[in-house]
Amino acid sequence: MNDLSKVSVIIPSLDPDSRLSAVVAGLIEIGFSDIIIVDDGSAEDKKANFPSSEKVTLLKHEVNKGKGEALKTALRFILKNRPFSEGAVTCDGDGQHLPTDVKRVAEQMLKSGKYVLGARDFSLDGVPKKSMVGNRLSAAALSLVCGLKISDTQTGLRAIPKSLFEQMSKVSGERFEYETNVLLELKSMGAEYEEITIETVYLDENKGSHFRPFADTVRICSLIIKYLGSSLSAFLTDILVFTLFNSVLKIGVIPSTVIARAFSSMLNFALNKKLVFKSNCSLAVSALKYYLLAIPVMLVSAFGVKGLAYVFNLKQDAGAVTFLKIALDIIIFTVNFRIQQKWIFKSRNSK
Repeated sequence: MNDLSKVSVIIPSLDPDSRLSAVVAGLIEIGFSDIIIVDDGSAEDKKANFPSSEKVTLLKHEVNKGKGEALKTALRFILKNRPFSEGAVTCDGDGQHLPTDVKRVAEQMLKSGKYVLGARDFSLDGVPKKSMVGNRLSAAALSLVCGLKISDTQTGLRAIPKSLFEQMSKVSGERFEYETNVLLELKSMGAEYEEITIETVYLDENKGSHFRPFADTVRICSLIIKYLGSSLSAFLTDILVFTLFNSVLKIGVIPSTVIARAFSSMLNFALNKKLVFKSNCSLAVSALKYYLLAIPVMLVSAFGVKGLAYVFNLKQDAGAVTFLKIALDIIIFTVNFRIQQKWIFKSRNSK
């Protein structure tokens, strides 16, 4: 039987109500003995709702810093003060995570050594629309562009093995985006993850939630948005340069494609390395890998456009040729992202 005394429970809390004490009582009753609550800048009239117990440690932020910072504060505290810890489990303080589910997630983490997420079922009746829509948007984006199969990207019930404490305490993100940044960096950490189904509980239509469906979904999808921005910048550069050399200077499709791709690839490489993936790989190695990919892609784009122009007898129509190039480049967009993320800009510590 797994020993819950070796698992710390982390509860980030902003302006809690009386439910927090009930949550803590339930966790203690089921076997947890180290509960770390982070007061993330709560109002003075809410501070009386923080429970007092020998099994509760209260950490404080003087001002609100966000859920991500609260979680990282707790992880750093555990690293420094809990040498016995075998892992930690994060949960919400509003009663939406049942003590039995917190226990199941923690025990599965102890058993498998993996990062374990408690996944809710959003197909059930009674799920608030903003939660369902926000989760489906972020889950679809992660699946489509990143290839991450996570059914509940917004779950606050997550068990973290001690092997990931250090790395997860350094993941970027101050608010809700932190939790998805963790998902995006699991592979670079060399970590495995799994989901187990938990009870789907919403109280008062989830009015106590601080999740903002639009603003926080945008934050959650920041990596995807940055990649799209980088790709769009390179794409527009490529199209403009291609059109200049092919339509204005009339030097032909293939040389125009080569010149355009040279300009756009240098811009795309710099943006992806520094801003999108924030890779710590050496410049030379990542550049070599990047162009090992870019050159075949350039040839496919060049000869693909020329071949399509020949098939559809559009060789003399510069506008149609440009349209064909746009269509072909869109097709290879997703493949490029996956290869760059998994191989070219993979962090040094990735297994």
